[in-house]
Amino acid sequence: MNKKIVAIIPARGGSKGLPGKNTADLAGKPLIAWTIEASLASDYIAKTLVTSEDDRILAVSAAHGADTIKRPAEFATDTATSESVIRDALEQLARTHEKFEYLILLQPTSPLRTRDMIDAACARFFDSGATALISVCEIDNKILKAFKADDDGYIRGISNDRYPFMRRQDLPETYISNGAIYIINIGEFQAQESLLTDKTIPFVMDGRSSMDIDTAEDLAQVAQTIAAERH
Repeated sequence: MNKKIVAIIPARGGSKGLPGKNTADLAGKPLIAWTIEASLASDYIAKTLVTSEDDRILAVSAAHGADTIKRPAEFATDTATSESVIRDALEQLARTHEKFEYLILLQPTSPLRTRDMIDAACARFFDSGATALISVCEIDNKILKAFKADDDGYIRGISNDRYPFMRRQDLPETYISNGAIYIINIGEFQAQESLLTDKTIPFVMDGRSSMDIDTAEDLAQVAQTIAAERH
């Protein structure tokens, strides 16, 4: 693989839904280690970089083989965007004079996203001619039958005015981002500061692989899923 890809794993320390989430134990290892190990095993990723303001997260990440950068506090607030975190990581990375063409954003809250899925997403992306890829899972397309009110209080179809009156089997498939994998050309990201371009393709993942951890209940559910599969 001759394309240089850096994986950025954003891991803030101030989770309110599950304090200490990124270093919480999941089936015998810290949550963030699941994503680090999948990234390090990828045939496509040249560097695995964890960005965090939290020293414990950085220490755990380094112990599991990731490179780390200390994130400024201003990019570790509840309102900080993924785009601002990526921009800071790329700016810090540029100071090392390492050159990368693409970035892949891997949220540490998606532990069931595997190395094989990362590599399949990369292969699909590079075969497509697209400038970005976002992993998704399929959702019920009846959402397209919904309405929204305009500024005058009149309702309009949420997508267009035809879909609310069409049979569901005639509606297009619909997807929602699962937060597991984002791939984009770095130049494209820097130009737009967005992970969504006008040539973004989906990478469809199943419900199990799309499980996302935000609360203690989510962590327990994923742990039960892993335990059941091991027996």
